[in-house]
Amino acid sequence: MQYTFYKYQGTGNDFVMIDNRNNLFPKNDTKLVARLCDRKFGIGADGLILLENDKDVDFRMVYYNSDGNESSMCGNGGRCLVAFAKMLGVIDNETNFIATDGPHYATVNDEGIVSLQMKDVNSVSVYEHYVFMDTGSPHHVEIVEGLDTFDVKKVGSSIRYSGLYGDKGSNVNFVSPAGENTFDVRTYERGVEDETLSCGTGVTAVAIAMNVTGKTSANEITLNTEGGELKVSFKHEGDHFSDVFLTGPATFVFKGEIEW
Repeated sequence: MQYTFYKYQGTGNDFVMIDNRNNLFPKNDTKLVARLCDRKFGIGADGLILLENDKDVDFRMVYYNSDGNESSMCGNGGRCLVAFAKMLGVIDNETNFIATDGPHYATVNDEGIVSLQMKDVNSVSVYEHYVFMDTGSPHHVEIVEGLDTFDVKKVGSSIRYSGLYGDKGSNVNFVSPAGENTFDVRTYERGVEDETLSCGTGVTAVAIAMNVTGKTSANEITLNTEGGELKVSFKHEGDHFSDVFLTGPATFVFKGEIEW
């Protein structure tokens, strides 16, 4: 059977998008998703996202990592899905949708800038050399020197697979200050099992971690990823962070058809 797909990217974090409102996509077919995301034998992407109907909100987001497994929340994927929903005519310039970590509100302008409300963060664990929290996905945040030449895959993999986070592991973010209220970020992403050009839940965790540890007192922070610039804003009282918004571009790349 032949299916239509769309390719989107958000600061270099790229996704295969499928309109699954007709429920034709075979669910939990790990091999199929992995093949579609494969950069040599498939379309190529960091993940695959289904847009599905939901009776209570505008649509449902179902996200798969490139290894084929359904995963936790993906911030850049959520932003790209909002842009995709606008292109399909499912929404106009704002939306409420549901993802694996709960409901989300988002806005999108005519230039493709999407501002996505992330889940509240109620717990931040601060250790001597790193910070850990869940921003929809688990994230380890660590400040390092020489970020430009840092071996993100090797060190990130060693942390992700260490006994620190058990079998489920964690995404791992390496950070360096880049100016007033601005930080450079590189991320090792579980499921992809490599460095990605950008990670939305990751930069959200970095922004909160930098605030909690006193590296900035700002509540709007700029994050420079390998794939481009993102902004994270929030309100907070103690360790409780609310009205957390991830903002940046979500770009249509191409449309195609594939048989599976």
